[in-house]
Amino acid sequence: MNPNEHGKGVARLFDGIAGWYDFLNHFLSLGLDVYWRKRLVATVRPGPAGRMLDLAAGTLDVSREILRHYPDQRVLALDFSRPMLLKGVGKIRPDTSIFPAQADGRALPLPAACVDTVTIAFGIRNILPRAQVYAEILRVLTPGGRLCILEFGTGQARIWGGLYNFYLTHVLPRIGRLFSRDPQAYRYLADTITAFPPARELARELRDAGFATVGYHALCSGIVYVHVAEKPALHISRKTP
Repeated sequence: MNPNEHGKGVARLFDGIAGWYDFLNHFLSLGLDVYWRKRLVATVRPGPAGRMLDLAAGTLDVSREILRHYPDQRVLALDFSRPMLLKGVGKIRPDTSIFPAQADGRALPLPAACVDTVTIAFGIRNILPRAQVYAEILRVLTPGGRLCILEFGTGQARIWGGLYNFYLTHVLPRIGRLFSRDPQAYRYLADTITAFPPARELARELRDAGFATVGYHALCSGIVYVHVAEKPALHISRKTP
């Protein structure tokens, strides 16, 4: 599928489930999504710009968690789905330092080197081609800035003796369809998790894109991973007198 058509299809899908998104996140993950986001935000790093970008911000849970830890930061919250952002706006105060806006991760409406950290939770699977979003993230990060990704591991790995895989492919789509009334939304989730590359391959993608100091760690036996990568710092040459 054409990447632009893919992006529009993903946006329509999330537009349709925005009202149920938070409830289903908590219900389908047995509440672990709250813990996973906390672990993601534990890896962010403030810097000289005083700004962070929460990409694929959805209903703003990661943005809010960032401000809880770093109340002096300004958080730019961008997402392709306007209804998802509007759902999140209902959770924040009018005077908050979270600034939501609809945007495409492959063409960020931001100047170069303007944010110290970029977070993306369960969103990198939905952007194709990933190389374009990596390039944009590198562009907007300050030198030495950090990219922090929270994402499912590949559904191809057997976890908990295959119990998780059965849940992913058979149980999750049925429960999601029951509540969201969208027969495609949670089938899409299961399919994209199954097709997603293993953590080591995603780390290789990040290095190939130009990131340095790439690492990752598994949560819940590899159901999800936190990936951390840094934009190379500027090399300053010193001339001898």
